[in-house]
Amino acid sequence: GTAIQVKELARAGSELVRITVNTPEAAAAVPYIREKLDAMGIFTPLIGDFHYNGHTLLNDFPACAQALSKYRINPGNVGKGAKRDPQFAQMIEVACRYQKPIRIGVNWGSLDQALLAHLMDENATLAEPKTAQAVMIEALIQSALQSAAKAVELGMSPNQIMLSCKVSGVQDLVAVYRDLALRCDYPLHLGLTEAGMGSKGIVASTAALGILLQEGIGDTIR
Repeated sequence: GTAIQVKELARAGSELVRITVNTPEAAAAVPYIREKLDAMGIFTPLIGDFHYNGHTLLNDFPACAQALSKYRINPGNVGKGAKRDPQFAQMIEVACRYQKPIRIGVNWGSLDQALLAHLMDENATLAEPKTAQAVMIEALIQSALQSAAKAVELGMSPNQIMLSCKVSGVQDLVAVYRDLALRCDYPLHLGLTEAGMGSKGIVASTAALGILLQEGIGDTIR
């Protein structure tokens, strides 16, 4: 069923397709999905979307790791506390092993709470504190940039890294990506998270992404 959906997306013009890889069953299915697509003459790259257990799945299912063309890593969902850095490193090590690019996808709904709390505490000491919204935007950007720097430190080439910082409000999304584009040279993936279905999602996404693309910001879009 997933292979058929990917085929339909590809024929409609999708140049990349992201699939969720959240369980051992899903990871085991990935190479078979790739095989079926290839047999149908559909060579659209598949991006694996990982949360919480990506480090385990990529190591336990090497055929999945090889069949995917890119890994999406959410810094807020790779682990908490002492587990965070080692589990992030495990995913980067697999990406390096198979020469796969990554997208570091930060999301306001799963933002690193320790980083956000630290920035909120710092903000509270300022003579003129920023708004909570401004601090959240800064936390999103710092999370993405710090994670990218860590990936490079672990052996990834900067040209194998893409960033995204998704929020659900049109004005906030424009503000986040304008700032992010000024602070890095990484390619950027645009998308309005929790956009919703139907006309609501279409209108909100078009409004936000249209502004950014017109300004030359953004390399792939959701």
